[in-house]
This record gives sequence, structure tokens and C-alpha cells, in this order.
Amino acid sequence: MKKENIHPAPVAAATRGAPGARKRLGRPTGNMNQRENILDAAEVDFSQRGYAGTSLKEVAASCDVTQALITYYFGTKQQLFEQVFLRRATLISAERMARLAELTESGEAASVTEIVRAFLLPLVALRKSEGGRAFIRLQARLHTEPPEISYSLRSTAYGDSTDTYVAALRAALPALPAKDLYWRVTAMVGAYLYAFSDTHRLDVLSKDACDPMDAEETLAQLTSFIVGGLEAAASATATNTATAPATATARSRPVTGTAAKRAAAKSTRGAPRKTPKAASAA
Repeated sequence: MKKENIHPAPVAAATRGAPGARKRLGRPTGNMNQRENILDAAEVDFSQRGYAGTSLKEVAASCDVTQALITYYFGTKQQLFEQVFLRRATLISAERMARLAELTESGEAASVTEIVRAFLLPLVALRKSEGGRAFIRLQARLHTEPPEISYSLRSTAYGDSTDTYVAALRAALPALPAKDLYWRVTAMVGAYLYAFSDTHRLDVLSKDACDPMDAEETLAQLTSFIVGGLEAAASATATNTATAPATATARSRPVTGTAAKRAAAKSTRGAPRKTPKAASAA
């Protein structure tokens, strides 16, 4: 097993050429430091107050620039929010893919523990900086943001890497029903988001016996918990899936007589169609 690097990757490169960034002839180009300062300030503001609770005016005040300059660099508030999220999220996703590729380059299937650690390590590294911790809080809040913003951002940033990790876990857990795996991967995401979100719940619960800022301890505890859940026996609902069709068939007996007439009359009333919800990445 290769030595793991838990140091955070630089984030500046991710903002170059990001969606919404524009350059116009005859306008001042400014400098990357000023642009990064705006992103840093917006990251903290959005993580504390959410998308709806943060205005461009407040972001401008936080980084001591004019609102017009923010509009020049990023356009609308939504475009600023997207660039704030994607500058780190795309790097996290890329690092996850790189770590998983290293695990499987020998041709051998990676273990569940190795896969989980590779998935968590980029976030563990982020917690070492104030900006990284702000991003993790922002990511935890993303699930409460408007769907038209959150769904597309999660899919853009994490769709491919999440699918790749699910495939790796399926290879490592061939006996686990797919339904159970999807539930457990979702639970894995929820567990790390809560554990990394600086809620101080662990401090209070343990009466300061546990240090949530201890990167190695956090990684070890989360890995142990998540691996235990992934490797647990299949759930009763998943193992009983094979018997479900037979049960359904037994209950689906022909309806005759008065009951049949009532059912036919009811069907003509017309029920509203259900529109399937858009899928989103974990």
C-alpha cells in the first residue's frame, strides 16, 4: 500500500477558466489575488448564511471591494456561488479519482478499507485550513439549497467520481445487493459531512475527551465506522427482494363482479401523472 498524502491540494488552478468567468477587451484584468480574496470571502459567507441569506453587498463588505467588481469578475450571485463551490469540489473529485486509480493500477481489486480511506482523505486534508473547513460547511449546507442549484452542482462536481467509487465498492463487495450498497454509500456521505462540519457535538458529548480536529483520529474513526456499515450483512429488505414478485403475483388475483365494476369506474376519473425526480450525485 502506497504512502498516503493528506496535505491539501492548491485551489487556485481550479478557478481558471471556471464557468461564469469573463474577460473583456478594454477592461482592467485585476489580479488573481483579488479574485481569490473574493472567492475566499464568499466561501465563508455562504457557509455561514447559505445561498439565500447572503447578498453580493455582504460579500463585497467582507473582502473590502465594490459590488461592481464582484459582478465584473463573476456575474450574478448564483455564478459566484457556483464558482466558490466548484473550485474546491472539482479538486476533491479529481484527487479521489487519482487515489482510487493508484489503488487499482496493479490490477488487483482494492479492499473496502482502502477505498473508504481514498474517498475520505481529500476532505481530511481540507480541514487543516480555515477555508477548507468553510468549504466543508458549505458542502453540508448544499443539501438544503434550492434544487435548481444544488442538484446540478453535485452532479457536475461529484457525479463521475461517485459512480466510480460505487463501482469499486461493488467489486470489493460482490455479495452485497446493489440496493444495500446505494443506501450505504449515501449514509457514508452523510456521516463524513456531519463529522467534518464543526458542529462541536463531539466535544460536548465526550466532555472534551475527543478532539474532532485530530485529522488522523478522525480518519481512523470514520473509516472504521463506514467500513463496518458497508461490510455488514445484507438488509432484510434486500435479501427478501427475490421473493417479492411471487408475493405480488399471489396478491394480484383477478377482480370480478361488483368489485370489478367499481375499479373500472374509479380508473376513468383520471389521476395526475407523477413526474420523476431528477437524479443527483451523492
